[in-house]
Amino acid sequence: MKENQKKLNEKIAEAKLGGGLKRIEKQHQKKKLTARERINYLLDEGSFEEIGMLVTHRTKDFGLENQLYYGDGVVTGYGTIDQRLVYVFAQDFTVFGGALSETHAEKICKIMDHALKVGAPLIGLNDSGGARIQEGVRSLGGYADIFYRNVQASGVIPQISAIMGPCAGGAVYSPAMTDFTLMVEETSYMFVTGPNVVKTVTNEEVTSEELGGALTHATKSGVTHLTATNDVEGLNQIKKLLSYLPQNNQETTYQVPYTLQEELREKLEDIVPDNPNKPYDMRKIIVEICDTDSFFEVHKAYAENIVVGFARLAGRSIGIVANQPMSLAGVLDVNSSKKAARFTRFCDCFNIPLLVLVDVPGFLPGTDQEWRGIIVHGAKLLYALSEATVPRVTVITRKAYGGAYDVMNSKHIGADMNFAWPGAEIAVMGAKGASEIIFKKEIQEAEDPALKLSEKEAEYAEKFANPYRAARRGFIDEVIYPKETRRKLIKAFAMLEHKTVDRPKRKHGNIPL
Repeated sequence: MKENQKKLNEKIAEAKLGGGLKRIEKQHQKKKLTARERINYLLDEGSFEEIGMLVTHRTKDFGLENQLYYGDGVVTGYGTIDQRLVYVFAQDFTVFGGALSETHAEKICKIMDHALKVGAPLIGLNDSGGARIQEGVRSLGGYADIFYRNVQASGVIPQISAIMGPCAGGAVYSPAMTDFTLMVEETSYMFVTGPNVVKTVTNEEVTSEELGGALTHATKSGVTHLTATNDVEGLNQIKKLLSYLPQNNQETTYQVPYTLQEELREKLEDIVPDNPNKPYDMRKIIVEICDTDSFFEVHKAYAENIVVGFARLAGRSIGIVANQPMSLAGVLDVNSSKKAARFTRFCDCFNIPLLVLVDVPGFLPGTDQEWRGIIVHGAKLLYALSEATVPRVTVITRKAYGGAYDVMNSKHIGADMNFAWPGAEIAVMGAKGASEIIFKKEIQEAEDPALKLSEKEAEYAEKFANPYRAARRGFIDEVIYPKETRRKLIKAFAMLEHKTVDRPKRKHGNIPL
């Protein structure tokens, strides 16, 4: 018995060394943690239970039969974060550069299957050179097996991907299908084809960082939702993100204990400027509305004209979609529509109520937007909000013009409660533009066209540039003082807590992709 135990101890010790001490040291020199160090930091102390520690590859070609490493380049298992069950895999770059083999993929698929059966979040810590080319189609098949499971798990359990090293070729598609992607700056990248192929095909000179680094995907492509300066910061962000999410689509989020108070926020009275054309930071409104230090923004550097993220309201987790007047005056365009639609659908999948804060002058005009498909991309946000069955509450803080009024969670597309501040303007367009169209002939024939335009602009504004016509029609449930917003929202979401919606029987809708 002692001999058997000694043999097992030796195998466990060998497995924990991965590719060996020299390769571990190289990993540390790159300012990267090893796969096991990442898991141990992410999970509650002592909670990790490993699955498949002694797995090895089955390849006998190209001399690989002489290169056997326990675990085969990926550490898989389960544990807890803040006492909540999660499943996790971490690719081990010290073993074949983390390259995915048939057995490597089988290990990942096994925990994905467990996570789906049990109903617990799945976290992937990616650090891999891609498919193990010595295995040919078997490694490609392994990727496809993972992709298929990503789709089956979508909308059932939260899936989070952290890119903590290279991620290229087919490897990028699994993270792309998960709910949230995090990248570590300067040590990670994602691209379908690398700089060498790009140079050969297009003659472009580009570095890995420029082509697919964290900042590139955070600002230009929108592929990554979060970035971190190092592994530890990234793992902390994953922990925080999970605190706003339920375990699966059959559960609701954990409510943080909270004692209700007066809940008035006087600072809200002074954030929106008197000048309707002057910008302000919508985040200041979000901070005042939500519980202290609870706002967790995602996709922050991408499509900055709209803000999305999670927060708590009286201890309850909510999702926030908000126009941002500080960027492009808060207009809706191609990128902001996609960003908000994706976030909306995630919240709806996982029973997270939605708060929509509106200050939108319309859709961004121009050939660039039209040729890039603003019609179909704007329709994505319209579709996502119309489809959402979670509690949905809207606050119009200033402007709600044109079709963007409809799209931004209006009463007409199923919002449950719609509030407006007293200075809100709800109209087809701004007073000046509307007057130029409606009173065109009068203005042209006037002795002083500029004065006549000013008069007609004031007339139009008096009639339409306010929330009261919409309130009379029931399109706005209540016009409220800004300072009362937090209190009104707490009550509204509490009232809607047990909302249920019966959907028409169908396989699925056909969102305009």
